[in-house]
Amino acid sequence: MNRRDALTRVGLLLGGSIVGAEMFLSGCKNAPEATLGAGGTNFTNDDIAYLNEVAETILPGTDSPGAKEAKVGEFMTRIVKDCYTQPEQKVFLDGMQKINEASKKKHDKAFMDSTPEERHALLVDLDKEAKAYTATKKHDDPTHYFRMMKEMTLWGYFTSELGATKALRYVQIPGKYQGCIDYKKGDKAWATS
Repeated sequence: MNRRDALTRVGLLLGGSIVGAEMFLSGCKNAPEATLGAGGTNFTNDDIAYLNEVAETILPGTDSPGAKEAKVGEFMTRIVKDCYTQPEQKVFLDGMQKINEASKKKHDKAFMDSTPEERHALLVDLDKEAKAYTATKKHDDPTHYFRMMKEMTLWGYFTSELGATKALRYVQIPGKYQGCIDYKKGDKAWATS
């Protein structure tokens, strides 16, 4: 007996239909390729290293580990490959090339060959460009590639073990609820579990 038959019989035994049965049954169907983001996006180790450097420029290591140490490049490739639609994947992949082109235009060298200071200056310019684009974009326009990268860097870093335990204050089992805790200047924000 397959899952669909089992759910149908359970529904009949319970005297009718199961609330949300469509959600159960839709789990048996394969989603169309375009919504899976299965656009044949394969990232190389060089791509992951490149994205790690972009992420490290956004969140460099200081007194806590940086984005590269948290392997944010691998996180980005997984999200793009598994969660993005084909149009979003295209924006992201084109964005990787655009960063390199902008670096060559600004510093006469590829992003990976640039110094940390040159990388930072370039990404500050791209961040301004992304903010201006976002302010004027229409509802159906795609998200700016740099905004995608920046958001995924923050998401990947602060949800990683390193980000949650080293950059944020993390208590696995916090105990009782305290609605008001004094904040001391310089305290880290709390991680949630």
